[in-house]
Amino acid sequence: MNDITYCEQTIVKACLLAGRIMMQCGAETYRVEDTMKRMADAFGILESQSFVTPTGIIFSLDGLSPTHLARINERGTDLEKIAEVNRISRMISSKQLNAEEALLKLQELDKARLAFPIWLQIAAAAFASGSFSIMFDAGWSDFLPAFFAGGTGLFILVLTHYFTKVKLFAEFSAAFVVGLSTLLIVRSGWGHELDLIILASVMPLVPGLLITNAIRDLMAGHFVSGLSKGAEAFLTAFAIGAGVAVVFLLWL
Repeated sequence: MNDITYCEQTIVKACLLAGRIMMQCGAETYRVEDTMKRMADAFGILESQSFVTPTGIIFSLDGLSPTHLARINERGTDLEKIAEVNRISRMISSKQLNAEEALLKLQELDKARLAFPIWLQIAAAAFASGSFSIMFDAGWSDFLPAFFAGGTGLFILVLTHYFTKVKLFAEFSAAFVVGLSTLLIVRSGWGHELDLIILASVMPLVPGLLITNAIRDLMAGHFVSGLSKGAEAFLTAFAIGAGVAVVFLLWL
């Protein structure tokens, strides 16, 4: 087995870190592998090999050097970080950064918190839910009920996930609260279209990016990642539907 030099170690760390950041932030599998390949090529490693799944990345410089693994435990959505990794990758390709500089920038990016604050995400979910109610032809009288239910649902999602770290349970709980709050609102006479308000309020919980990435990975030939992401999207949709269904079973 060939010994790996310090420079090669730095290249491996930079490529793995770039791939891990992208996967954690919601990038497609084929895009992650392409970015890692381009970075290695720019550093003069033309025979690099990578295998990316939603839960881990395997990377080797030439198939003979020691293989390295990066575990992915958490996944979310942060398109700004993905864009930053792509920017760093382009700087590497244009020879503006060496391996150590690139690794330093990626480590800083990994620690950075670029996502919008939670209160702004909740406010955006509330406005989106209200807007969806209008799009679904529920009427302006149901804008505020959907606004309230959608914002409450995302708040419960964030709060439950923070304490339990179980994504499906958090999504189930959020959908349950959306269904319950909407039912109470309609019965109080504040809202009118129960089904449309619920439909609009759960839209911020729907895994749209996950479904899109699953389809794109399948089309690109990444069947392991595509099927696993599709299964995760299906379970998420099931949890959302189950949360609302439990409300109807208990109170209707």
